[in-house]
Amino acid sequence: MAIKLGFVVSEFNRDITYMMEIEGKEHAEFLGAEVTETVYVPGAYDMPLAIKRMLEKGDVDAVVTIGCVIEGATQHDEIVVQHAARKIIDLSLEFGKPVSLGISGPGMTRLEAAERVDYAKRAVESAVKMVKRAG
Repeated sequence: MAIKLGFVVSEFNRDITYMMEIEGKEHAEFLGAEVTETVYVPGAYDMPLAIKRMLEKGDVDAVVTIGCVIEGATQHDEIVVQHAARKIIDLSLEFGKPVSLGISGPGMTRLEAAERVDYAKRAVESAVKMVKRAG
């Protein structure tokens, strides 16, 4: 039976996260996994609640996060990614299911972000490997 993945995708910097989402879904299909649910959130900081709700329903084997945090004039990007990543790890441990980090940044330009759309592919690969190793 195919591994069921949930995607939580940030709408912030949607031009980048759209490409990441497409690449992630194509890679999931290549690996024989199925993306059964996709939830869109305003930004990376908003991901933990959507991840928690997805895990509580229990319909997925793993969750893949897809986001892009571009450097601004302040250190806001670092705070966003640090806190989102910490909570994502906590949710993975709380529910005993992989939640992979497909968020590029912080500290990158828009051009660097466009060059890192493969973070989504890596996140999908990580989620699938973790499900297979846990099972």
